[in-house]
Amino acid sequence: MRITVRLAVRDWDYLTPLVLGDVSSERLDLKIDRIGTLVADLGADPQYDAAEISFSRYAGGRAKGETDILGIPNFIMRGFRHRCVITAKDSPIIRLEQLSGKKIGVTGWRDSGNTWTRAALAHAGVGIEDAYWYAGRLTGVHPIVDRLDGFGRPGRIEAAPGERPMMELLETGELDAVFTPFMPDSFFGASSNFRHVLPDFRAEELAYFREIGYVPGMHLLGVKASFAAEHPWLAQELSDLFDESQRVWLNKRRKYADTTPWIIEELGHVARDLPQSWNASGFAANERMIANFAEQLHVQGLTPMLLTPTDLFPNEMRHSSKTGRVGVSA
Repeated sequence: MRITVRLAVRDWDYLTPLVLGDVSSERLDLKIDRIGTLVADLGADPQYDAAEISFSRYAGGRAKGETDILGIPNFIMRGFRHRCVITAKDSPIIRLEQLSGKKIGVTGWRDSGNTWTRAALAHAGVGIEDAYWYAGRLTGVHPIVDRLDGFGRPGRIEAAPGERPMMELLETGELDAVFTPFMPDSFFGASSNFRHVLPDFRAEELAYFREIGYVPGMHLLGVKASFAAEHPWLAQELSDLFDESQRVWLNKRRKYADTTPWIIEELGHVARDLPQSWNASGFAANERMIANFAEQLHVQGLTPMLLTPTDLFPNEMRHSSKTGRVGVSA
């Protein structure tokens, strides 16, 4: 029997085969909404059965004893964070170590990406207490909302001055660097006033990978626990669909690389520098990354206790196997 699953995800390119129906399941009828902002509370949302969710907020819920969402260890969004630290074009800062004592902007204090970026900064010897932090909107088109989530501390972690956009504060020198989830439009172009802090962030990220062994995950698949309990095979089936969509998209991206100049070089770098399993889903493939993230959440004061990987992902998901029902249409 086929069941309908209402799914909310961001507009990731590799989901194109899934959205278009090139990748499908014998068991599922997916109703996919492409969203710009993640669903605030999937467990209570009447519109969706499953969604892309924040790793840090999911972990925070688990730390509070919440079990209304079943996390699937398929990390929809993952990426290195060294490239996400930007500064003014004329800044003298070219190393993460130089951010000690500096003013740093973040788009959300407990965001998963910023948690990982602070971990990379700590790896370079600069801890939370070694800098001054300001949370705010990236540009003027972004809304003014509470981005401290209760973690503010006067003199150390505060809201951006006057709630002004952080790119504006960076350009005027009122901030020394910004941790950004995505590059703003003003970053692109020969006349941009901004640049990456690290001149060769690729080399830094590759060295980081060779030391820690994974690419950090920020967002994962989540399913309402009650819905997953009705269909014990559902979580793995969804994960398999995402994996197959990514496989199909990568093959097509390699074939049609002419749509973006030099993307073929980037695809070649990834294939040569990273193992084929760098983006593998599943508990076993990601256990070290999950454990390290849980540790960072605790060390950074975002969770009151140190969660374990098994606290975050229950046994029924960790030991489930592939169904073999996912297909690709001709």
